[in-house]
Amino acid sequence: MSTFKTVMRRILNLPEPQGDKNAANAPAEVPAEQRVLTPGPPQAQSAPPTPGGFQQWAEASARLQAQGGGPVRTSDTSGAPEQLAVGAKGKSGGQLPWQIEDENSGTKFAVKVGRGVLWGVVALAAITGVRSWIWTPEPPKPAPAKVDSGPNYPVQEAQAVAARFARAYLTWDESDPQARADALTRDMPRGTDTTNGWNSKGHQEVVVAQPGPVSVLADKRARVRVDVLVSGFAAETQPKQDEKKSDDKDKKKDDKAKSEAKPSTTKWMGLEVPVIQASGRIVVTGQPGIVGVPGSGPSVPDPAMKPADMEFGQQTRGVVEEFFKKYATGEPDAVAAPGAYIPALPSGMTLGGIRNWSVDEGSGADRVGTAVVSWQAGGAEVEQTYRVKVTRVTSAQGAERWQVAEVHGGLTP
Repeated sequence: MSTFKTVMRRILNLPEPQGDKNAANAPAEVPAEQRVLTPGPPQAQSAPPTPGGFQQWAEASARLQAQGGGPVRTSDTSGAPEQLAVGAKGKSGGQLPWQIEDENSGTKFAVKVGRGVLWGVVALAAITGVRSWIWTPEPPKPAPAKVDSGPNYPVQEAQAVAARFARAYLTWDESDPQARADALTRDMPRGTDTTNGWNSKGHQEVVVAQPGPVSVLADKRARVRVDVLVSGFAAETQPKQDEKKSDDKDKKKDDKAKSEAKPSTTKWMGLEVPVIQASGRIVVTGQPGIVGVPGSGPSVPDPAMKPADMEFGQQTRGVVEEFFKKYATGEPDAVAAPGAYIPALPSGMTLGGIRNWSVDEGSGADRVGTAVVSWQAGGAEVEQTYRVKVTRVTSAQGAERWQVAEVHGGLTP
């Protein structure tokens, strides 16, 4: 342990500790860079000078030995503990009272290695610090955000196949049953009996097939909702008998019921179609199921009504009325604001009147209001609601006027 302390003091170039309470009872530690003095045989007075800083101590010891001899205590000027030097027996003035030995080579090597490591660490810290002053390290790049794109399923293809299948499935004609079977074969697995599930009677047509949501299931399967508008014909049996029955053949003809097709009203029905993704395409896995169609939508909160600017509404009412007149005749660009693009309404629309026009409170060159308009079309009168944006336009002479810039149907914010 004492050797380790000595090596570390030499590496860090620290002074030797002052005053050791046990110095009188234990041998003193000598600095590693100095010579180690141990008792030895007397040497001749003409011994060569000791190396380093011990020359003065050798000369002083020789003088004291010449005067009186005996044990001599020596210490270095750095405050190291004293070391007892034992002289030779007798009064020989020409002999030194101690023997000078070289420092251990292992200690020298440890000191050199420790100093090298210490200076290497200092140099590395200095280089690293200077480098950070010149080249500022780039901040770490954030990891790319993961986007959950949902199940990898061909939703649009499933909707198209289900809509086509629903049209074929809910269309039948007893006079041509093979047409329905051929239409179903296109979207069902090979070898499926497409005539199963229908008794080959009746007549029904599909007017509209509207695909809806797709519920993705396991194993690449899904369930597609399709809303279908059908127009059916109810069969009404009216038996006619011939009063004259000449033979059995005529009797069978007269007793046979004759069906006359009577058209019925159209109706909406829902159809849920099971599909699967196989071999790169969507096919129907089996018979679908007819489900009900909601009779009404769910309850929703009323739209928030903004306070109206009555004065501004009266000021711009004529502008809005003129716009809707041109809107119906196919000339909205004639009265619209410069740069605005508003497609014309279809032909046959006639303005019945502006039932209500109110502008939201606000300021600036753009204002938004709500217009309730009645239209005459197809022999009827219908009421529509629009959100209209008007903008202030300034002419080259400095005159200002308000013109319609945007029109959107429905009561929206």
